[in-house]
Amino acid sequence: MKNIRAIGDEMKSASALALAALFFSACAVAPAEPVSPVADSCAVARPAFGAPATQAERDLFAYDINAPLNLQKTVESTNNGVEVSAISFSTPEGAVTGLLFDPVTRSSLRPGIVLMHGMPGNARQTAGQAQLLATYGAVVIAIDAPFARRGGDPVRLTTADRAEQIQLIKDLQRAVDVLRSRPNVDDDRIAYVGISYGGAMGALFVGIERRLKAAALVVGDGGLVSHFTGPEDFSFLESLSCVTRLDWFRAMAPIEPIRFIPHASTALLLQNGRLDNLVPEPDAQALHAAAPENKTIRWYDAGHGLNQQAAWDRHDWLQERIGLDARQ
Repeated sequence: MKNIRAIGDEMKSASALALAALFFSACAVAPAEPVSPVADSCAVARPAFGAPATQAERDLFAYDINAPLNLQKTVESTNNGVEVSAISFSTPEGAVTGLLFDPVTRSSLRPGIVLMHGMPGNARQTAGQAQLLATYGAVVIAIDAPFARRGGDPVRLTTADRAEQIQLIKDLQRAVDVLRSRPNVDDDRIAYVGISYGGAMGALFVGIERRLKAAALVVGDGGLVSHFTGPEDFSFLESLSCVTRLDWFRAMAPIEPIRFIPHASTALLLQNGRLDNLVPEPDAQALHAAAPENKTIRWYDAGHGLNQQAAWDRHDWLQERIGLDARQ
């Protein structure tokens, strides 16, 4: 996940205000839309996120698993036995776009991986990693986040951010449906790999999706509210009006990923860097502490991009859990 300056450097045309928002809070139960416990206060401090998400809050991400996928696939290239295709598939809210990497020369059932990019970003920016994972035997689907599909600033500091975060989790569940529909994918060996924003959103995803064998959350933190109430962007929140700040907190706090990771039922790998200026160590530690016991935590003397050792550790962990080919 990038801070305001980092996002601004990558998105040359983004405005300072729209770039300023990216990450979550508490509980309280209502039949359909849970109510945020964010206090009616102009305080800039990070909200207390409270207890783990309730069932009513988890139900916000429900979708029709039997709805037609309408998968469309256009082959773009084949390299080292990996077929790369541009894809789209249906959700109730529209079409999801992305890329599919398929090791077509393999004859046996393959593991599957859902790969999620950072912010800003899109599926094509993960192509190098996806190609490598597919070369080692996995069928990989990388999707575009809702903000990447619409264009413009990734975060708008409105309730639209809430709607898009909910949509993303539904899209990721549909990506699992796509993998399970592939004749060469072993349904019992599907993993998730999320990096930066993808790592943070993965903390939410693993609290909802029950069909994953493993999930690697790479340089993630607790979510958008956690991120933007951290030391890098605290001064930006101070510059926003009280109404804007409170409305955004109330919209995003109930769906903050750190509240959902306690419900994870799969094995977790949590990787972070001690020199990461975008995800401070205390924020990473908070996410680690919220995760259930079936977790492996790895720290590196590295920044947000981590290092080669982290990549090797992640590969070996995925090899052990879903049968990725061994490193050469």
